[in-house]
Amino acid sequence: MKASFFRDELLAYKESNSYLKKKNLNSIEIQIYPRSVQKFEQVIFFIAKDNIEKYLFLYYNDPGNEIAGKFKGNILTFNSSENFLLKRCIQNTYNREMLQECFDFTRPRTIGLADSFGFGDRLGLANPAHIRSLESSNFKPILAQQSIRELTRTNRTPSEVMDASAWAVFQEGYKGGFGADADHLKTKEDIDLMVRNGFKMFTFDPSEYVHNEADTLPDNQLDNRLKSINWEGLKVRYENLAKTYLSKEFKITGELIISTDENKVKRALIKYGDALAYIKKLYDYLRKNHVGYESEVEVSVDETDSVTSPFEHFFIATELKRLDVKLISLAPRFIGDFEKGIDYKGDLELFKQEYIKHISIANYFGTYKLSLHSGSDKFGVYRVIGSLKIGVTHVKTAGTSYLEGLKVLAEKEPAIFREMLDYCKNLYDAEKKTYHVSADINNVKPAKEYTDKELIGLFNQDDWRQILHVTFGRVLADKNKKGEYVFKDKLFDCLKKNEETHYNFIINHFHKHLEPFN
Repeated sequence: MKASFFRDELLAYKESNSYLKKKNLNSIEIQIYPRSVQKFEQVIFFIAKDNIEKYLFLYYNDPGNEIAGKFKGNILTFNSSENFLLKRCIQNTYNREMLQECFDFTRPRTIGLADSFGFGDRLGLANPAHIRSLESSNFKPILAQQSIRELTRTNRTPSEVMDASAWAVFQEGYKGGFGADADHLKTKEDIDLMVRNGFKMFTFDPSEYVHNEADTLPDNQLDNRLKSINWEGLKVRYENLAKTYLSKEFKITGELIISTDENKVKRALIKYGDALAYIKKLYDYLRKNHVGYESEVEVSVDETDSVTSPFEHFFIATELKRLDVKLISLAPRFIGDFEKGIDYKGDLELFKQEYIKHISIANYFGTYKLSLHSGSDKFGVYRVIGSLKIGVTHVKTAGTSYLEGLKVLAEKEPAIFREMLDYCKNLYDAEKKTYHVSADINNVKPAKEYTDKELIGLFNQDDWRQILHVTFGRVLADKNKKGEYVFKDKLFDCLKKNEETHYNFIINHFHKHLEPFN
């Protein structure tokens, strides 16, 4: 094979509309991802599959090439007389960091005030399909997105999450810019960890400091309860804070005017005061201990029992502005039920009325967007938001991509999937405790009672969706007495062997998420 011919053939692949190209290189048959072909400093980079595993390949002529020498891998010389080398490199963290030095588009960045969509990928295999699903959408992708809770349950590291996203971006040749969300952070140590791994969006979760009982406290207990608020952290006295709101009207729009009374101000302070102080503490730590680090901050108060009222939203935004906490997005607790893995439960017309108020308040401040958490499969809500054509939106999903991966297992390896169903059913009561779900195991049958055809249909059943959704950590982490993974290796092997099926499932599923916004 002529070196010049292979070089020209590779570069021609860049113009290809196909996702894979088979190529025989002497004794090796590889499948090249044409969109990954990139040239840098006399080295042609591309990603290809050798059997079912993916590698980064480097094609170059000079054995002393400094760029190629930075990457760790095995050199394959196919024709020494033609003087070209092919280096096969494992897709690990070290090689990813080297790749990011060469190709800036593989680095995450801040997204800013643009519509954005969070694609949590618990398996680390779905991001290429996420990118493809966005081809007809204006949303910017947040590809590296995983919470500390999810990392703990799946035994993943932030570097592995970043690896998966960067390799996916390179594989797909995506140069539109992607974000990396350090989701649901609660400690300074969490911040340090995610900064070290290059995350750019920091979602602060002060849910432990939100006091839901404020909604129902008797009036005569409010003053006493106010004494326990973290006033030092809020950097204000009650008398001065109250002056901001009492005897005033704030015209948000022609239809929405915010006014309040002392009772509502006190309840808002009791409910969110400690949370605001904690957000300020985390925000200042990020800014002071990582000076000059490019980042943006989201605040999440959605994982609470009580709904965030329009006044409370206004109160949170106003006080964070006073505390000099600059937000890129805010996730309130919306009206209705946003349970994991299933569609919205509630009155969509009422949601629409309340959403218009919340988006109007966000627009009033003009510095942040409204964030929709637990966004997986909330198709009714998407139709409402998409029909309004107002404001800037961030949607956050995670579990739904995992379920699409399990769907591939159900279709291609039904026997293994049946084992998983019974395993997850037995774990559900223990694993559901930290999730907002309502599945009833009495509504599902033993796995052996479902035909192969019926297995796919289970992904349309709310009970099974939630059972599978909340048990992901055990599925991905549990081992048998021999120290072997019970399901993880079997699942990954299935998805790698059936990559295009996996991608197609995800693309079709996310088109349902994205199309209402178009």
